[in-house]
Amino acid sequence: MEEKLTLKLTPTTEKFIVHWGEMGGTWGVNRSVAQIHALLYLSEEPLHAEQISVLLGVARSNVSNSIKELLNWRLINRAQILGDRRDHFEAVKDNWDIVLRIAEGRKKREIDPTLHMLRAVSDNTNYDHEVSPAQRKQISELVGFMETTTKWFDDIITIPQAKLIRLMKMGTKVAKFLGK
Repeated sequence: MEEKLTLKLTPTTEKFIVHWGEMGGTWGVNRSVAQIHALLYLSEEPLHAEQISVLLGVARSNVSNSIKELLNWRLINRAQILGDRRDHFEAVKDNWDIVLRIAEGRKKREIDPTLHMLRAVSDNTNYDHEVSPAQRKQISELVGFMETTTKWFDDIITIPQAKLIRLMKMGTKVAKFLGK
């Protein structure tokens, strides 16, 4: 039984997918992962791994590994199609949710372990008498900065989306409101 793909890539959608893949490398994400995300983001219906492989000309094994990574980032979801035993996948389409999920994932994978390590290093400076007062101060200030930034992020993501968008659109008006 030959399956017909309803999704057709146009020169414009191909350009989007290729560019998203290139940007993935800049963001520290594998090109194929980013291209698959772009394809699913543009797709109006869930796709299974074989369809993704055919559309992008990517090895099936690469598609499977990329899908696992996108699922771990919570940027795509599994979707079941009646009468088809294969897993199909669809991207999260809400841009705000995408940004928040990426930010939360990066915080969890990069910032939290770094902050944990910095706190341990800061504690060790009290016992390591070879650490100079200037070094101790620099480490302590970095821990304070990272804790403040982390707390700010944790607070910001609790603000309802509509209010946060209004806040963002205010831009420098917020700073003017707070005074000099």
